[in-house]
Amino acid sequence: MNKWKILILGAFLVGVSPSAWALTADEIMQRVNDREDGDNIVMEMQMVLINKNNEQRVRRMQQYRQDKGEDSQSVIFFEKPADVRNTGFLTYDYDDESKDDDQWMYLPALRKTKRIAASDKSGSFMGSDFNYSDLTSYNLSDYNYKLLKENDKVDGSDAWVIYSEPKNDEVKKETGYAKSVIWVRKDNYVVVRAKNWVHKSPDIKFFEFKDLQQIEGVWFPSEIKAQRRFGKEVVHQTILRQQNIRLNQNLEDSLFSQRRLEQGL
Repeated sequence: MNKWKILILGAFLVGVSPSAWALTADEIMQRVNDREDGDNIVMEMQMVLINKNNEQRVRRMQQYRQDKGEDSQSVIFFEKPADVRNTGFLTYDYDDESKDDDQWMYLPALRKTKRIAASDKSGSFMGSDFNYSDLTSYNLSDYNYKLLKENDKVDGSDAWVIYSEPKNDEVKKETGYAKSVIWVRKDNYVVVRAKNWVHKSPDIKFFEFKDLQQIEGVWFPSEIKAQRRFGKEVVHQTILRQQNIRLNQNLEDSLFSQRRLEQGL
């Protein structure tokens, strides 16, 4: 698989020890990509939206994810509050780099399922600081990587610092990011921090993956924090908490269908 995820509402790399010799930026990112990310996953999620006046909105969701060969499928159902209940988000994440990943959003108020076009994937997911593109994989071959720093610290752990830039404007437009700096933990190849320059905007987005926990050999962040800044001002931020994570659950294929998406939980 030649895809990797800065942000996934799921799992990170299974813990392994880095090799003794120095690695290039491309080799590090390949190891981030070559992960065992778990299968048939069920989890509860809490999304907290915080504006610049520190006013908060809280949403509760359920996520389900399964592998289909080298591909993966995931679905998120919103439970609370009432104004977003039964909103659903379905993703088909393809291993084949020549295929665009598919995403659909069901809005119960409109009783309509909308396919997220590639040109819309840089847009905000449900008013949060996550783009639709953040919720699917990135193709390794779409980026140039450079090792900026061999040794840095993130929450007391050693990390590499890697510069990432899309090879063409099409990728910048689709993801919504012009370039990124990524922090990768050395002991387990987990992306623990990212700084993304928003495409054609002075804003910068910061991602932090906090309180890692290992479940059945797979690393999960208990909390993901996304913060959008204009200069030093925090324009908006989102905190996503992942709870009650279970692997190897019995999930029906029909759960990952547009028909099921429209039925809600």
